[in-house]
Amino acid sequence: MWLFGRRGQSGFSASSTAEEVTQGVDGSGLTAIVTGATSGIGEETARVLALRGVRVIMAVRNLETSRKIKETIINEFSDAKIDVMELDLSSFASVRKFVSEYNSSRLPLNLLINAGVMATPFMLSHDNIELQFATNHLGHFLLTNLLLETMKKTARESGKEGRIVNVSSESHRFGYREGIRFDKINDESSYNGWYAYGQSKLANILHANELARRFQLLQEEGIKITANSLHPGAISTNLLQHHGLLASIGQFLGEYFLKNIPQGAATTCYVALHPQVEGVSGEYFSDSNVARPSERARDAQLAKNLWNFSLELTNPK
Repeated sequence: MWLFGRRGQSGFSASSTAEEVTQGVDGSGLTAIVTGATSGIGEETARVLALRGVRVIMAVRNLETSRKIKETIINEFSDAKIDVMELDLSSFASVRKFVSEYNSSRLPLNLLINAGVMATPFMLSHDNIELQFATNHLGHFLLTNLLLETMKKTARESGKEGRIVNVSSESHRFGYREGIRFDKINDESSYNGWYAYGQSKLANILHANELARRFQLLQEEGIKITANSLHPGAISTNLLQHHGLLASIGQFLGEYFLKNIPQGAATTCYVALHPQVEGVSGEYFSDSNVARPSERARDAQLAKNLWNFSLELTNPK
């Protein structure tokens, strides 16, 4: 049970659940791609979006688990519209395959960047890039870039807003001193799992901010797309799978001091669906309210540098 229930300007608080923040919202005119929808807040996000009538694409590595989740959701909501597609964000080839197979519709597209790994031992991705930066940022950066034309098209044709929602973390405040280690991404000798996680979460915010800046130019063309980032709250999930003791402590304390899964998914669902967020772009949310990220996360030049660095890493050689 979350102990702090003070409501913010939105009318919601840390104790609000995903169902509560979307109560009365009709999402039947939307499609949402949710990455990492096989457990935790990703699974709950997919469930609540489906409850609100959104066509949900579960973009996941584990197809078998996802199909079971899909079946469970459909058993709960018989009208739920859910598809399962394979996506490994640590592989650029998998991202490109997902986009090539994605069957878009005329419905405006919401992209919910949720999947991630936390504080892993030093490992390299399929593309030989440090795993946390590759999975939490670069895979999502490439996915977003490859889907942008589809988002522009559906937003233009429908006249409705598409939203990109990057799930970041307050851990973005506790990364490497340099912020983004452009010249040391793969430096195993100075690698720190928690700092690297903070770096990847900082990248999530910077990515959303740079997208928001670029989307301002689309408004003149009548295309409405927004990009925001958020902190879901302190939640005990399987992100701590590499830290057995911390996971045990989290489970013990979670009932009193951490959010549960429905509360943890609330801010994602709020930013993705709520009318209060229409037209809002380049903001950082926490507890379903606008919050203030670190000074480094608001660095526009750093966001541009990260964009160019990410393009270089994700473009085919």
